[in-house]
Amino acid sequence: MPTLLIVHHTPSPNCQALLEAVVSGATDPEIENVQVVRRAALAATASDVLAADGFLLGTPANLGYMSGALKHFFDQVYYPCLDETRGRPFGYWVHGGSDVTGAVRGIESITTGLGWRRAADAVTVTGTPEKPDVQACWELGATLAAGLME
Repeated sequence: MPTLLIVHHTPSPNCQALLEAVVSGATDPEIENVQVVRRAALAATASDVLAADGFLLGTPANLGYMSGALKHFFDQVYYPCLDETRGRPFGYWVHGGSDVTGAVRGIESITTGLGWRRAADAVTVTGTPEKPDVQACWELGATLAAGLME
């Protein structure tokens, strides 16, 4: 059974709402035979990444960059996973108070280096998430999970 790994840093209610929407989409009953594994960014390991067939990443934009927790995740898994995870699909969402540009740039740069294949458009949200933002996160989760169905 394919595995979708969701790695997230959710320090705020806004980030939590987006994570819950992603998980809801990924675990929709119409999506069958896909295991969804959630890991906080500080707890996710190279073993988690190597065992997964696809990835969803979520972070706040902090001081113009992704969260330190997601950066720490990437630092821990980059070299151990570099060769074995090339070509695997991923998607991501970023929440910021006013600007998410630096966080998006950082995630794009690192995932390009890993050779991961973006399988859905990124979801970027500034300010309080509105209904369309939550729906976009639901669709992100559903898209990645459905793409892994056997």
